[in-house]
Amino acid sequence: MSILKPYRFYRRESIERRANEILRRMQTTPNFAPEWPFEASLVADFLDLGVVWDCIQPDEQGAIAARILPTERLIEINEEIQEKPKGFIESTIAHEIGHWVLHIDHDQLESGGSETSDNLLDEPFVCRATIEDARLASIEWQAQYFASCLLMPRPILEAKRVGRDLTNWQHLYTIKDELGVSISNLT
Repeated sequence: MSILKPYRFYRRESIERRANEILRRMQTTPNFAPEWPFEASLVADFLDLGVVWDCIQPDEQGAIAARILPTERLIEINEEIQEKPKGFIESTIAHEIGHWVLHIDHDQLESGGSETSDNLLDEPFVCRATIEDARLASIEWQAQYFASCLLMPRPILEAKRVGRDLTNWQHLYTIKDELGVSISNLT
């Protein structure tokens, strides 16, 4: 057994619903009501996930922006991205939360993984999309779409786009700044 869920295709609506459910629960919890621009670390706190900055060495595939240590309930962000725009950092944290919500088997994790080798439980979760592996690419897309839904819920995004031309890059960058996201989240 693994603390990673078996691959599953999630429809956009399902991912958006999961993100919105977290935001709804936060809205009704003192000290967690979301405001925009949104700080993804607030969601991590709400889900009882730690967020730490640390030096993460590259692996054979290259640099690692962030990873999850599931048994520690921890998102580790590479300190090398601290100089990146705030929207990139928020998107990175929200992306890792997407993996936590969609791809970590919480039941297996809470049971202590009695059927899972201790080595597998201690492994950080690092996921990278590759052309060769469509499932990994799908998992990465799911986490990124979740991040966008979390950082820019539809009602907030609709309010921000009023009076703006979404084919105009200047307008898109203004929305990006108002929402505190990366331009990739919008496009």
